[in-house]
Amino acid sequence: MQSEVAICQACMQSKSTGYYIRRIAEVWLTVLVHFDALRTNPRTYLTATKWWLKRKRVRARGQFAPLLSRSPRAYRLWMSRQERNRRAFSLPDARHPIVALIQLENEHESKDLSATLESLAAECLPALLIGSPETLTLAAAIDRINWCNHPWLLPVSPGDRIAPGAATAYRAAMEESAVRVIYADDDLLIGRRRHRPYFKPDWNSELFRHCDYISGACILRASRSDLEALADTQDWAEQLVRQLAGAGTPLHLREMLHHRRSRPRPTLPAQPLDLAADLPPISVIVPTRNRVDLLRTCLDGVRSADYPDVEVIVVDNDSDDPETLAYLAALDPDRYRVLPHGGVFNYSAINNRAAHTAQGRLLCLLNNDIEVTEPHWLATLAIQGLRPEVGAVGARLLYPDGRIQHAGVVIGVGNAAGHAHRFLKPDCEGYFHRHNLPQFTTAVTAACLVVERDKFLTVGGLDERNFAVAFNDVDLCLRLNEQGWQSLYEPRATLIHHESVSRGLDSDPVGLVRFAGELAALKRIWNTDEICDPYHHPHLSRASEQFAVAL
Repeated sequence: MQSEVAICQACMQSKSTGYYIRRIAEVWLTVLVHFDALRTNPRTYLTATKWWLKRKRVRARGQFAPLLSRSPRAYRLWMSRQERNRRAFSLPDARHPIVALIQLENEHESKDLSATLESLAAECLPALLIGSPETLTLAAAIDRINWCNHPWLLPVSPGDRIAPGAATAYRAAMEESAVRVIYADDDLLIGRRRHRPYFKPDWNSELFRHCDYISGACILRASRSDLEALADTQDWAEQLVRQLAGAGTPLHLREMLHHRRSRPRPTLPAQPLDLAADLPPISVIVPTRNRVDLLRTCLDGVRSADYPDVEVIVVDNDSDDPETLAYLAALDPDRYRVLPHGGVFNYSAINNRAAHTAQGRLLCLLNNDIEVTEPHWLATLAIQGLRPEVGAVGARLLYPDGRIQHAGVVIGVGNAAGHAHRFLKPDCEGYFHRHNLPQFTTAVTAACLVVERDKFLTVGGLDERNFAVAFNDVDLCLRLNEQGWQSLYEPRATLIHHESVSRGLDSDPVGLVRFAGELAALKRIWNTDEICDPYHHPHLSRASEQFAVAL
């Protein structure tokens, strides 16, 4: 009995020692990540430190997050922290069998198989090697599968590994869902070192059209006939994913379950839309106050748009500059309608008033500080806005220096809402080229937004009471989303935005109080300080607009 107690005490002491060693290693790794950030960009790091010491924690985290995530050790630190929540190894489950299918393209791939088979064996998953002497073809593999048990298929490439507990995670998802595709997050392997994690969005059919982020990191509930129909195709796994994904809504497991040698590449640039279709009338609404230099540039851009029927409504909010008033008076009444709107600036009220008088089937909300760079922007946005499942469509907006100002809106960033990929250069890879790909988003900015007028009016337009200036576009998009009209980001329409140049920033006491009230309303109505944007990820930092690993 005493010996058993001694053994238990020794085990407890060993576990405790191991825990403290891991914690010390994690703290040291954290220090190294901060050192990398300081060395890479000392000025920004010290500025973030200053805000942290002044207890401006939101501002500090927003600057720290992208800096820390750029460290080559950042993902290793994230993995170290995740080890505490690692799942146990799986056991076979006759109710939910999973069969791995490994396609051998050539004889050289056989040397990469050992790690793949080892990871599958650890999860008690049987594997069929297509291209091996025993299973030469996909048709032969089909005959070797026991279809009576309604198995799920796990296509895996040679050299890929699945994470410990992957089968358990997938089987738990099977219990809760009747979907035919379940996919998970993945990272890349160099030898046995893991890097470049892809924390994926929930199902995004528009993004998937341009970038297959599912194949090779998923399980499929396919029938024998589904597989037989693709027996003669070389890329049967990708085709099967597309076929099954199109038959329902794939389920995303927000877990890192796959370690891969390579990933499918996105289609870049995205194929241009067919602009030859008949387009309905569109009403472009431009609020303005003074700053005729900006307004002239904006309206010249609207006039240059290659679009058959455009109504332009300029809503003047108490301009008193003589040159601006002269310019407005000289506008051609057959092409432009000037709508006076007096009183305190209320962006929502201004646009709502114009929308009720607009004649177009489509509305384009456009800031007067937008500069047009090419003639097809309006048609591109309009074609997307006419889709029955689409609500608000937003363009890619750039700062005058060429960096991104808006590439969709992420809910929850800063516990409110933030512009995705802000400050990134368009020709950079960024976060898996997401800024260069059309995709559904939770919201888009009203600095340049196209929506069908009937949809806009159905949800009551912009909220004039709660969101007079800020977050009215986010609120509008969320209400459209609730009706089944999803917001969409369209980078094939790219414009320049001289952000807040005409109205100025909210740095005065009245503006700060108003903004605080609108921020509180956004959190109260939409719970933005708690929810996770389905097109973002819980393991991406809520403090950063640049899709940084959450540390």
